[in-house]
Amino acid sequence: MSNWQLICKLDDIPQLGARVVRRPSGGDIAVFRTSDDKVFALHDKCPHKGGPLSQGIVHGRRVTCPLHGWNIGLDDGRAVAPDVGSCAGFKVKVEGGEVFLAP
Repeated sequence: MSNWQLICKLDDIPQLGARVVRRPSGGDIAVFRTSDDKVFALHDKCPHKGGPLSQGIVHGRRVTCPLHGWNIGLDDGRAVAPDVGSCAGFKVKVEGGEVFLAP
């Protein structure tokens, strides 16, 4: 596994939901699970007004920010047009039913 960090079991993230990984330095990470069990990780802050993406609605490969309805792509962290902006993405992988975050 090298330096990959074990986050949780896949089943600990609800389908179409998220789990937050708290970081001591701040800048929490939202780990999302789609309906087909794909997992993505983004900085838990919408590029618009900083809303908590982890509390948004997951649909397809997007999450809708709970504050102002911006759609953010889970694949790349980019706002969907006509909105502009992006948030940082993080590498994650699922192995043996466990979710790991890249160092």
